[in-house]
Amino acid sequence: MVLSTRVLPVVILLATAGCEAMQSSDVDRALDPMNVIDETNLSNIMLTAAEPGEAVTYFRRATEQQPDRLDFRRGLAASLVRDGRATEAVPVWQNVISHPDAIDQDRIDYADALIRTGDWDGAEAMLDSVPPTFETYERYRLEAMIADSNQEWDRADHFYDTAAGLTTRPANVLNNWGYSRLTRGDFDGAEDLFIQSISYDPDLFTAKNNLVLARAAQGNYALPLIQMTQIERAQLLHTAGLAAIRQGEVDVGRGLLTEAIDTHPQHFEAAVRALRALDTETRG
Repeated sequence: MVLSTRVLPVVILLATAGCEAMQSSDVDRALDPMNVIDETNLSNIMLTAAEPGEAVTYFRRATEQQPDRLDFRRGLAASLVRDGRATEAVPVWQNVISHPDAIDQDRIDYADALIRTGDWDGAEAMLDSVPPTFETYERYRLEAMIADSNQEWDRADHFYDTAAGLTTRPANVLNNWGYSRLTRGDFDGAEDLFIQSISYDPDLFTAKNNLVLARAAQGNYALPLIQMTQIERAQLLHTAGLAAIRQGEVDVGRGLLTEAIDTHPQHFEAAVRALRALDTETRG
């Protein structure tokens, strides 16, 4: 569902197209509590259903028109993050948390934006400012990522486990946890977590790709028995082939790349380039 902010001016023009006597009723409407409810509902829709760029435009305009509305500032910051503009979101979140009515969730969301910009120390300090009694999935997911960045593996495992238990959709956090185990060299543990992740979200390709990497690190280049499309199968064969080549299994890698090219329903340029580079290097 995509909402266009261009609809709003049209509604305003229709509402004010009558005589100037309507001005007094407009004032009454602005003071009507139902107007606030309507704005709140629209804001929620913008945050959850609108295209991120349109949500940014909506909340930026709303903030300019009503700069005292903390919910509009909060919506602008969240929409910027959704739109992949975390750097722009950081000063907006700073403005939000400096407000006397800021809540702990604002600090959690601010920490998330800081992580996205690479400010791990700032994110850790922000999370430390949140009372330990504030226990949410988002909080523990970020705590786990920060523990990972500090190579505090026991803390990371604890936080990942806690976060996974606080959501009904743990696929992404299980995938992150698996990747953490993969980088530590715990390939068995990583494989188990990726399988769990895929069981919750069979469409999560990142977890499928990571699962292939975990298996390849153990010398197992056969694709796992999981749900996959033909294109995904070709991409996973490509991943397995590259992993085999990196580990010195050149013939195995060549075979997997050839199979990836044959499997893909279209021209698989990445696999073709990899195979050509391998053949060139072998001849050289």
